[in-house]
Amino acid sequence: MSINFLINAAFNTGVLTLLFFIAGMIKPKWPLFFMNKPDRFLIAIITTILVMITVTMYGEGNRRALEEERKTEAEKAAGNFTPSPAPQPEGSIPVPAPQAPAK
Repeated sequence: MSINFLINAAFNTGVLTLLFFIAGMIKPKWPLFFMNKPDRFLIAIITTILVMITVTMYGEGNRRALEEERKTEAEKAAGNFTPSPAPQPEGSIPVPAPQAPAK
């Protein structure tokens, strides 16, 4: 799947928002047929809300796509790892003894 579901839904919502805005600015009664006296200001408010929803869906879709891509890259990198024995250091590592503080 090359395009994320949320990105696809964001494009669809964007097209519907644009159509809603154009039809509402031409004649507000068409998209708001259930209201007695719709005005263009209400169309502008609803369009603003729909634009915010569209942009949020697009951003979330991009975030999830990048997250999924990073996850698959990490799985590929983890799949290429082959453990090999490393030589153990000989003897113990000397630790310096604490000295008395200078007076």
